[in-house]
Amino acid sequence: MASLLLVADALKRVLDGVEPLPAENAPLVEAEGRVLAADVAALRTQPPADMSAMDGYAVKAADVAKVPVDLKLVGEVAAGRPFSGEVHAGEAARIFTGGVVPPGADTIVIQENTKRDGDRITVDTPSPAGRHIRRAGLDFKDGQVLLPRGRRLSDRDVMLAAAMSHPTLPVHRRPKVAVLATGDELKPPGSKLGAGEIVYSNGFALMALARNEGATVTDIGIVPDKVEATVEAIRRARASGADVLLTTGGASVGDYDLVQRGLKAEGLDLSFWRVALRPGRPMMNGKLGSMHVLGMPGNPVSAYVCSFLFLVPLLRRLAGRSDLSAAPESAKLGVALPENDERADYMRATLVPGPDGVPVVTPAKTQDSSMMAVLANADCLLIREPFEPAAPAGSRCSILRLTRPF
Repeated sequence: MASLLLVADALKRVLDGVEPLPAENAPLVEAEGRVLAADVAALRTQPPADMSAMDGYAVKAADVAKVPVDLKLVGEVAAGRPFSGEVHAGEAARIFTGGVVPPGADTIVIQENTKRDGDRITVDTPSPAGRHIRRAGLDFKDGQVLLPRGRRLSDRDVMLAAAMSHPTLPVHRRPKVAVLATGDELKPPGSKLGAGEIVYSNGFALMALARNEGATVTDIGIVPDKVEATVEAIRRARASGADVLLTTGGASVGDYDLVQRGLKAEGLDLSFWRVALRPGRPMMNGKLGSMHVLGMPGNPVSAYVCSFLFLVPLLRRLAGRSDLSAAPESAKLGVALPENDERADYMRATLVPGPDGVPVVTPAKTQDSSMMAVLANADCLLIREPFEPAAPAGSRCSILRLTRPF
């Protein structure tokens, strides 16, 4: 099995030389989840002036050091409507949350601590200087870098960018993925099946996986087992501007595995096509010009697991992310497992909380790579390294969680 690449070595080859895609300016409504291609500095100061944090009265702290005290009401301040005058000794200005603190005032007396009678108020609780005032620049100042290059933008980051007065943000372009399936036996869902035909399912999961990683997807569709049709589909993928061509089925070298032949006819620079991985040994990687090519096996579970392990990190690198792969977590085996062979095993498994806080993982009894119901119900992939010795129940192991969006 010398020709089989270890998973880590295969991933290294997939990512070798891959740089983030060029930058573009994205509107704020399209920026969440994307990665900044440059530092973003504030274009304004927030708050731009001293602001009231409460509804009440703007006064001089010296006037309310001893209470009760009566003050004359000389004006009103609302958010967006500053007071044009000045607060002098013995005076107060009615102020609402977000109002600019008027000149002369240095504290806010909340309205619950006052009584009003016409243009006079009585203050019955002292308020020291600075109380309930948000100072200018409390949040951030003009020119301050708050969102650094390489940051993946959260919903909160987008809110901050808006407050910084940025209508658009410099982010790396979204990766473009073209998905191509091969096989005379494949028919779309809802089709009436003839003898030997099966429902096409792989692409729907792989397209969803790519979209969940922020990519835009072009569905090339199902291609019959003919070299000419395969080449024409590959050309359509290139014409779509795809950064990644993701194929499913036909990645091996059998009589009807024509993807590799079609790609080579178009000039594929093949990196590898066999990985020491279960499920998913016949996985292909290469480049066709500037387009990355990942050829997934035809078995649906194999296609998904390979895409989880290799497509996701590739898309994240192209998008500018630094968290390329999910970090393995520690768990305890719920059952004993025999020693492993020369291929790394990524077993579909479920998790339950352990009494000591460490989750307990139990692999599905049947790990056949055609079983989509098992994959759909799995919480994680239980990792068994090549030639890993037998492990008793309760022993430590490594898992990769399968994300659930809901």
